[in-house]
Amino acid sequence: MATDRIDEDRGRREVIRDDDRRTSLPQNLARLIGLVFLLIGVLGFIPGVTHNFDELNFAGHESDAELFGIFQVSVLLNVIHIALGIAGIVLSGSAAGARSFLIGGGLVSLAMWLIGLLTTQRSDGNFLPVNVEDDYLHLILGAVMLLLALAPRGRAEPARVPDGERAGSRRVR
Repeated sequence: MATDRIDEDRGRREVIRDDDRRTSLPQNLARLIGLVFLLIGVLGFIPGVTHNFDELNFAGHESDAELFGIFQVSVLLNVIHIALGIAGIVLSGSAAGARSFLIGGGLVSLAMWLIGLLTTQRSDGNFLPVNVEDDYLHLILGAVMLLLALAPRGRAEPARVPDGERAGSRRVR
């Protein structure tokens, strides 16, 4: 769908297409991370991808199911991943929402890393559950998401040169 818009600086009409709308880098990153979270959450419910699937518990360290045979998962952890995925996709619709997701998701991941650091694998405090591999993943993911929240918002507009001047020249008064 195309719409006309008047460029007030140039006084001319131009055609803008829906596919010409640009999204910011944080929006694209939030959407990508949201899709990955959603995929991970769904994969956590698939036998074969999740090893020891028959030992998947709702929560707690008793869940011995492991995504890809590496990362300890539970129903609660899979649901958290799915919820984060949906949040990332929905919030990526705006630059502010994307940044909020990257910051919030990064803080949630760092909180999960802290839970892993402060609890032993077989303690009751390990309610998600998390193992050492999860701890490293949550630390890296949280740090990366917070750094990505600082990414530039988009492409800079080129500097406009007033009529009668050349780029790179200076007007002497």
